[in-house]
Amino acid sequence: MFDTRHIKTFHQVVRTGSYSAAARELGYTQPAVTQQMKALERSVGVPLFARSGRGLRLTEAGEALARHAELILGSLSAAQQQLTALARLRAGRVRVCAFPSATATLIPSAIAQLLAEHPGVRVELHEAEPPDSVRRLLRGECDIALAFSYPGPAAGPPEGVEEIPLMEDLLTVLLPVGHPLGRRHAVRLADLAEERWIAGCPRCRANLLHVCAEQGFEPDVVFSTDDNLAVQSLVAAGVGVALMPALVLSFMCHRKVTGRAVEPHLRRKVSAFVLREHRAIPATTLVLDSLRTAAAARSGC
Repeated sequence: MFDTRHIKTFHQVVRTGSYSAAARELGYTQPAVTQQMKALERSVGVPLFARSGRGLRLTEAGEALARHAELILGSLSAAQQQLTALARLRAGRVRVCAFPSATATLIPSAIAQLLAEHPGVRVELHEAEPPDSVRRLLRGECDIALAFSYPGPAAGPPEGVEEIPLMEDLLTVLLPVGHPLGRRHAVRLADLAEERWIAGCPRCRANLLHVCAEQGFEPDVVFSTDDNLAVQSLVAAGVGVALMPALVLSFMCHRKVTGRAVEPHLRRKVSAFVLREHRAIPATTLVLDSLRTAAAARSGC
């Protein structure tokens, strides 16, 4: 196995033509250079230099190593520059796994800020609903997972995972334009007891059943989908009403759909999750900071 110090010294000897000249270039003593070259020759098992008068000439093995030495040192230099860039936050790749409404709202703002301030950092985006997003984090398939949770007993993050709360997202009811309750600023959940309902992802559907039960009724769920655009289309067509997070309101596409606050107020918590030992990675910290900024701006809307 080569010692990189010996390769650097060998490269200087070849470049300058003598041990003494290489020693001056490197700031070593000549005996130190001689000892390093003897150690290198022992590691390769053959002589690298032969005396030629007062100078040195490369043996066949020395010429072969000289051809590779420059490539080896160039690769080491490139690796050092890349690691330095990562340490100084100029570069790095961060894989983020987020649920759809965060992908459409928090993620664009966060990435725009990140690119403006640190263009060397690259974000790779994956999409999954919780808890699958956190499972992907545990499997090493992403570096940051965005997930939401509803009020109630919570098990907390898995061992070795840190939760960073980002915001609380108010839940709203989506109604077709022209619905009698659409004239109100806020709608009581109990007043929707006779409506047909469009449910979201499994976690959202479970929360819908729970909050409706607290208000004394069981919702008539006629359709379930985790596609926000499909929910809007179904509501616009009059198939049913839906309980949706406020994040969705900012990218509603249908003019025939309106959102109203729900009474009592219902919220979900949006958090970022990261492996505890990865929290100190500079690029990961940058992305987390950008997500916090984007969430704070969204909360203040």
